[in-house]
Amino acid sequence: MAGSALRRLMAEYKQLTLNPPEGIIAGPINEENFFEWEALITGPEGTCFEGGVFPAKLIFPPDYPLSPPKMQFTCEMFHPNIYADGRVCISILHAPGDDPMGYESSAERWSPVQSVEKILLSVVSMLNQTMKVEPMWTQQRCGEKTEKNSIG
Repeated sequence: MAGSALRRLMAEYKQLTLNPPEGIIAGPINEENFFEWEALITGPEGTCFEGGVFPAKLIFPPDYPLSPPKMQFTCEMFHPNIYADGRVCISILHAPGDDPMGYESSAERWSPVQSVEKILLSVVSMLNQTMKVEPMWTQQRCGEKTEKNSIG
């Protein structure tokens, strides 16, 4: 099984080097072991992560792509889907099949059609959607009059 996993990882690495997604760099830590990768993710614009570069590691099981890899940030991160030790908790990284807790459908969980690129893009999306840095409301300066709110 490890032979087919190695071929798949080599093909995914080639694809990532030929057509890398914006803001993401990923590949094996060394060419002797394609089952341990490092990734650098640029923080999405408009979030509290903007301007940062966040290193992570991915560890692939011998039966990849039948089972998902494990992903862990190697720097300190504060996010609801990132454990204190840096492990990433998103549906795409959960083992295939039904969720024993009943929170996720099997379609949201890992399947062999997923890829390293899809994982990393999902993580960027996770960072982008939950931590927007935008005002929750707009407020006028004190004393300004507007058409809707003018005091006589």
